[in-house]
Amino acid sequence: MAEKGYEFVVCDPDKCIGCRICEYTCSMTKTGTFDPSLSRIRVVRIEPVTMLAVTCRLCADAPCVLACPRDALSRSEENGIILVDGDKCDGCGWCIEACDFGAIVLNPATKVVEICDLCQDEEGGPRCVEYCPTEALSVTTPEVLRQQIRREVVQRLFEELVEES
Repeated sequence: MAEKGYEFVVCDPDKCIGCRICEYTCSMTKTGTFDPSLSRIRVVRIEPVTMLAVTCRLCADAPCVLACPRDALSRSEENGIILVDGDKCDGCGWCIEACDFGAIVLNPATKVVEICDLCQDEEGGPRCVEYCPTEALSVTTPEVLRQQIRREVVQRLFEELVEES
């Protein structure tokens, strides 16, 4: 879970249709090409029809940072984003293996890992969120996400109680 209320991108699987526009938008924003393999967000299919876009969750005690043998990864004190020092990264992939969310990608051309930075260099925030046609993506904090999950659980319990009566 992210620490200190840092923001990250989250996906609502009930709204995600698997169109991959987020991947194309990310790759165009970051590399100037429409190539989803260069995207820092990934759309994954969870059986049989659930789709989910995954990106860095800014984990507490980030396993990727701890796993890097070259100290190429660090956390920004300003916003919690995981920073990659391209001069130190040799593409060994230990951070990729350590990431529970599959949110780190290896750029095949540079052999340097890339991680979502919430489009820090762009006005208006993450482009994937901006261009998602179903509004499945949003920027949130761990606290807001936990509150939302609690509300959904209470709502489901209430609906079950109503059905039983």
